[in-house]
Amino acid sequence: MTKITAIIPTLNEEIHIEDAIKSVHFADEIIVIDSYSTDKTIAIAEKMNVKIIKRKFDDFSSQKNYAIDQAKHPWIYILDADERVTPAVEKEILEAVNNPQDFVGFYVRRTFYFADEKVNYCGFQRDKVIRLFLKEFCRYNGNPVHETIAAKGKLGFFKNKIDHFSYRSFDHYIAKMNHYGALKAQQLHEKGQSVNIFHVTVKPLARFFIHYVIRLGFLDGFVGFLVANTQAYGVLVRYIKLWHLNKRAKNGL
Repeated sequence: MTKITAIIPTLNEEIHIEDAIKSVHFADEIIVIDSYSTDKTIAIAEKMNVKIIKRKFDDFSSQKNYAIDQAKHPWIYILDADERVTPAVEKEILEAVNNPQDFVGFYVRRTFYFADEKVNYCGFQRDKVIRLFLKEFCRYNGNPVHETIAAKGKLGFFKNKIDHFSYRSFDHYIAKMNHYGALKAQQLHEKGQSVNIFHVTVKPLARFFIHYVIRLGFLDGFVGFLVANTQAYGVLVRYIKLWHLNKRAKNGL
């Protein structure tokens, strides 16, 4: 049977790491690539049958590609620490690696949870990511945030969904938006993107409208309103941070 390496990137994931590792128990090798967590993430992982790699975080693509290069086996399953492989998806993974039918990777859809409450809309109903792939034909595309797989070959789809407990609380959601906003701002800064009133007024409002109205967030009730607002906040943060980077560069700081 073809073997699988599961890779779990971490940074302060003590509340997730044990369940994440258990959900990829079917893998022949499990790698935890950690960005020097300061909580109990590593202590918990060390008690389980996994390989631990510590690497300073630069961006998501580089972190994951580095771990892929360390993998022993041809098939890779990437699992964010806040994701859980369901039994139905586990079955599809094992079937796929033993009979890939010329596919070099597979998309999986995710069931999204906010503070343990299922979110059915807000755009997450279309959420899909490549999680299983052959390392010979697939690498992350270099984006510092919202990185995607660049595949040399055909991609398939799993029928079932994994669980995604992305935001355990509102504070955690805001912290993630701040982190993603900083990475995206750096990317835009390097491209020479400027900032004006349009970016900090119209674009956040447009993002709210997209998630709450166009992507049916209002059907999720108050949680949908919170999600749409926080997505808008993420856009605002991105351009405020970009403005700050541009100002520092202009002043030679």
